[in-house]
Amino acid sequence: MSTIQTAKRKSRWPRWARRGLMENIATAIIAIGFLMLFQPFALALYTYSFVTMLAGTVMFIIVSKFPE
Repeated sequence: MSTIQTAKRKSRWPRWARRGLMENIATAIIAIGFLMLFQPFALALYTYSFVTMLAGTVMFIIVSKFPE
């Protein structure tokens, strides 16, 4: 067995487009949609809560393919 360790390749992606930050943003969008769904004050927020949660979920799925 070889004891040589391979060096991690540095990603060419910009720092803001990497998985960690973008997954946190997608999770925050999902949480905002959840809060919009359970607030009792504005019907417009309730109406767009599903679209917001769906957009956050799709973003999370896409971002999960990004490099670290």
